[in-house]
Amino acid sequence: MYKTIIRPIFFSFDPEKIHHFTFSLLQFSNKIGLGSAFRSTYKIEDSKLERELFGLKFPNPVGLAAGFDKDAKLYKELSNLGFGFIEIGTVTPKPQAGNEKPRLFRLKEDSAIINRMGFNNGGVEEAVERLKENPAVGEKGHVLIGGNIGKNKITRNEEAVSDYLICFEALFDYVDYFVVNVSSPNTPNLRALQEKKPLTDLLQTLQNKNASKPKRKPILLKIAPDLTEEQLLDIIEIVNTTKIDGVIATNTTISREGISSENKKEMGGLSGKPLTKRATEVIRFLSEKSNKAFPIIGVGGIHSAEDALEKLDAGASLVQLYTGFIYEGPGLIKDINKEILKRS
Repeated sequence: MYKTIIRPIFFSFDPEKIHHFTFSLLQFSNKIGLGSAFRSTYKIEDSKLERELFGLKFPNPVGLAAGFDKDAKLYKELSNLGFGFIEIGTVTPKPQAGNEKPRLFRLKEDSAIINRMGFNNGGVEEAVERLKENPAVGEKGHVLIGGNIGKNKITRNEEAVSDYLICFEALFDYVDYFVVNVSSPNTPNLRALQEKKPLTDLLQTLQNKNASKPKRKPILLKIAPDLTEEQLLDIIEIVNTTKIDGVIATNTTISREGISSENKKEMGGLSGKPLTKRATEVIRFLSEKSNKAFPIIGVGGIHSAEDALEKLDAGASLVQLYTGFIYEGPGLIKDINKEILKRS
């Protein structure tokens, strides 16, 4: 039904406008009591799907990647669709409008999306107010939340650490794990923070702050798919040096190799099916070269259960959806979990 009826209707409208409409639709649906119907349709509850990583218990290994629910407006409703965890953000210390519109483009022929949103969000404090409504860990209805943090566009790279610390402190009591985003191509010069020294300094500073807490929270690093093998080896060394908890591979790509859609010339990060192979290659490289020294969350081009299983086989412990969720619908979450159960 989603791909034959709902998606063609949605895809006939502006991508960003339909994104906000979908939010309103899901919120309204849950207000009138359809949340339980969504849960019974899409959610699979089975102890064989549970995964324990960095001290957290994930109800299933299929999560929603950052960028969809930037401001933590819809994490409860999205959880009803079967996701095992929701990553909110990227959030920044101060609210920012992001880049000029249009900034979101479908590439239908390639089952892809290009975005140059630019960390548009209402600021970390606004997200915190919504996250306060999430029941505590262990309580009924708790949604496992990742907090994806970044810097404001106007903040110079030399001062970026302070932005990440502000977000870390504000979110600490309200998220289950953190993701450090230095890999978005849509904030000028952000990817320069992936270089070895600035990245090591940033992660070590966050780890030092983490260690000062009564109970630390897991910190993960989200990396770009465009890194060279030498840079990926640096990532492994940085993870070992700073002792962060894992890596999310990968963010969107700036490559346009093999793209045929008219919108391929738009600036921004590309996600979807064209990223499937490269994201899996990065996961496999990190897993093999590190001797599986740290957990990896696999994301990028997952449009089928087979795509998800390939990433798990390559070395990922969990997977995340974004563009595949938009193109394939919520049934994809259930399909992946069903196939994982067949293997158990």
